[in-house]
Amino acid sequence: MTSRPHVNRIVETALDSPDLAGTSAFYEALLDTEPMVTGGRLVAFDAGGGTVLLLFQWGATARAVKTPGGTVPGHVSGGPGHVAFAVDPGDAPSWESRLADLGITIESRVEWKRGGVSIYFRDPDHRLVELATPGLWPSF
Repeated sequence: MTSRPHVNRIVETALDSPDLAGTSAFYEALLDTEPMVTGGRLVAFDAGGGTVLLLFQWGATARAVKTPGGTVPGHVSGGPGHVAFAVDPGDAPSWESRLADLGITIESRVEWKRGGVSIYFRDPDHRLVELATPGLWPSF
């Protein structure tokens, strides 16, 4: 009997931006890291735990892109959307201080019944960004 394959985690989150340079600067400061890849149509950041945050210039990914290894189909994420970053349980207060230091307004803070904490704020494209500690979901 063969077991069903399962997903380990999300590898990439792709967000479109009308101002790639401004949004990239925001996430570079927030994540305190240099981009892994940067170009006219995309910027890629190490988002921790083997995950990647991809920022695309709005409209630049609608067409397929040929690479030496094959073709990446066109795609558009559309709308402001939402992204959540996992943070360690004891780091929520430090993150709140870091956001204040960066001039980022916290929109909301939620304490979940499983013990997790979520800190919500907006990026330059009005996307809802979340810093979440374990205890948010049964799987996290």
